Amino acid sequence: MLKLNKQFVSDIHAVTDVKQLWSYLQNAVELEHATLPVYLTGLFSIKQAENTTASDIIRSVIVEEMLHMSIACNVLNAIGGAPDINKPGFVPTFPGPLPMGVGEDRGLIATLAPLSKDQLKNVYMAIEEPEDPIDFPVKTTLEVEADEEYSTIGEFYAAIIAKIKELGPTIFTGDPKKQLASGRWFRETELWAVTDVDSACRALELIVAQGEGSSKSPIDPEGELAHYYKFAEIFHGKRLVPDTTTPEGWSFSGDPIELDPEGIYNLKQNAKASDYPSGSAARRYADQTNYTYSSLLNVLHQTFNGAPDKIDQAMGVMYELRLSVQKMVTIDVGNGERAAPPFEYVATNI
Repeated sequence: MLKLNKQFVSDIHAVTDVKQLWSYLQNAVELEHATLPVYLTGLFSIKQAENTTASDIIRSVIVEEMLHMSIACNVLNAIGGAPDINKPGFVPTFPGPLPMGVGEDRGLIATLAPLSKDQLKNVYMAIEEPEDPIDFPVKTTLEVEADEEYSTIGEFYAAIIAKIKELGPTIFTGDPKKQLASGRWFRETELWAVTDVDSACRALELIVAQGEGSSKSPIDPEGELAHYYKFAEIFHGKRLVPDTTTPEGWSFSGDPIELDPEGIYNLKQNAKASDYPSGSAARRYADQTNYTYSSLLNVLHQTFNGAPDKIDQAMGVMYELRLSVQKMVTIDVGNGERAAPPFEYVATNI
């Protein structure tokens, strides 16, 4: 499992004022967002009408990562803070570590790369690996070594939950009108208004459960596979299904999941807009996708800072981003590579 420096967790336990907790929830917002460019690049690398099951699985994880970012914003708003999303430093540099140095203990480097078995194993599954992954007669992604200097992401969230319970109901001073609780884009059982200790803790617990599952089951509270096991299905090429013949009760023995390399564009890895010649089609699309992506972050910033109804506009901008990238990845940039979105923050008028 991925870990972060233990000092983060120690510092959360030492918090005595709710304002000190704001920065850690901002860290959570940034961490949940950081996976989106990584997974979106993999999704956009799949050719249309190819590898459809793998595409559907990755898309489902992306939706839940957007949910987790929304939850973290809701909790931060509820305790009087304000999510800060539309700034250059909000977007990670790729290739590089995740926010808070998550994964540096294991040498994880988050990369923007086309979907492959290697990317699934060493990036996607490594990011989502739970503290105690259940072995369904396949090896885990990486050997786990104890390290007293690091804590798990689950422990990070557990520390925030414990501190919220300790500080109690008086910390919930945020404007309820800033809460995003629309059932249009997320189920009401997944996203709700955070107004007190119980609703905040349940929301944060859902983030951990959807990403990791539990130590006894690969299933999250919504009855779906946790992210780690969803990605493992693509990696192993089989659905993970209940299996009474195994001690674990599950096995990768369900319907096959195709991952045909011929159905995947060989996207330029960790692309930057400056990689493409000025005036070229690739550069025009790179600039356009950067602008649209940054506009999305701006609208999300507005959504979580007093205008929750703008979530509809944000979803519209996300659709524009998809259309732009679908065209971009068809551009041959030489050396057998296709143009890829850079996911860089730029100034916009939105």
